[in-house]
Amino acid sequence: MNCFQKMRVAVIWALVAARRSEKARGGVVNAAFGVLEYLAQPLGMLLAARYLIHRLGLSQYGMWMLASATVGAAGLLSTGFGDATIRYASFFRGRGEPLRVNQVVGGTILINLVLSTAVALALWALAPYAVHHWFTIEPELQSACVRALQVGSAILVVRSIDSVFVNVLRAFEQYRPAVEIAVCGRAATIVAAVWLVAKGNGVVSIMVATLVIATVGMILQATAVRARVGPVPLLPAWHGNALAGLFSFGSFSWLQGLSGIVFNQADRLIVGALLGTSSVAYYSVCTQAAQPIHGFIASGLHFLFPHLSARNSSAERAALQPLVSRAFWLNTILVLLLSLPVVLLSKPLLVLWMGPTFAQHTWVILTLLAIGFGLLGLNVTGHYTLLAFGEAKYVTYLNLVAGAITLIAIGVLIPRFGLVGAAAGRLLYGPITWIMYFRIRKFIPDQNLSDASVALELSPN
Repeated sequence: MNCFQKMRVAVIWALVAARRSEKARGGVVNAAFGVLEYLAQPLGMLLAARYLIHRLGLSQYGMWMLASATVGAAGLLSTGFGDATIRYASFFRGRGEPLRVNQVVGGTILINLVLSTAVALALWALAPYAVHHWFTIEPELQSACVRALQVGSAILVVRSIDSVFVNVLRAFEQYRPAVEIAVCGRAATIVAAVWLVAKGNGVVSIMVATLVIATVGMILQATAVRARVGPVPLLPAWHGNALAGLFSFGSFSWLQGLSGIVFNQADRLIVGALLGTSSVAYYSVCTQAAQPIHGFIASGLHFLFPHLSARNSSAERAALQPLVSRAFWLNTILVLLLSLPVVLLSKPLLVLWMGPTFAQHTWVILTLLAIGFGLLGLNVTGHYTLLAFGEAKYVTYLNLVAGAITLIAIGVLIPRFGLVGAAAGRLLYGPITWIMYFRIRKFIPDQNLSDASVALELSPN
């Protein structure tokens, strides 16, 4: 069976399964809400970018993107145990052990609170030094940038706790309430930014509004956990066994977050350090346009992680092989459908969206970024499958290697080729991570879509 036949079978399988199986319909619903959650932020930013750049100017807009990237990068260090929360909460849910689920939740809140507080204090203290010595920022904007970063340190604590509640809902395959709250929060943040800018306010005011909205969203997520999951503890708690399990898996997913910083945030930080805030603005707009290629697929297929974890715990292994294989071919179809239009039409899309002058400066950058995110998007099925199988260590090391190579390439190429070099450096990350599919063959030796009888030879963790 060739690749096109496998893609066709995968699409037919998905449509038939969604009609006949309640579990499959639930997966489709969760996938749809996962996509909606992801797209809310980039789509809102795409719609607002032209107005915000016009009112703020390239330098201030770039400073906002730089502050957001810094907070996002620091936040990844305090939310790296999220995958461990999903895996163990869904695993014990599948085994019908609610007490163990509660221990996992309380332990994760404790870990995230300690990590986020430590990272937030470091960011607060280092903000003045970073602004004056690391980033190339106009003197008149430096004071505002310091304040924005310090407000961001509070935002990352709130988001760290919020992420625990979101991951608990995902572990119970309750994507809808988490997404509804997240989407409303992200929309409110963008609306607030537009309104504040229209009233003559700057980046610091936008960051303060973001903090208020994030706090309200965290409270609503906690309420949703109690309403949808039950009497789950919403305070930090020390449970030795639960913490040991979380650290055994989560320490690797935390390290993986470091590689995520490289692909999702560090390139903008390097651009800001080497080329200045105006270049960050150009680069950020192109990233916002291309990043949904990977984000759409990762959000849509995220349900595979808790779903495979729960089914693996209950020994429904014979049915997992065709699910993983068909998910891969759906993954491939989505990559082609999402990346090719942006690659082929980058210049006219930018002309329509941001104007001909902006497009002339950036269309090559957008083309390269679209290819890079498409290549990365091909690893989504393998990534979630290996995490569900407990292979966090392997996934982490592979992503760290890919991230390190990408970071070196970006650092080497930017001085020679500018923003084009930054975009070209990101082409390496995705293909390196494809190695994970060789690892999956250890558990799924036969990838033939027509063979539904192959069972996974996987020992439970």
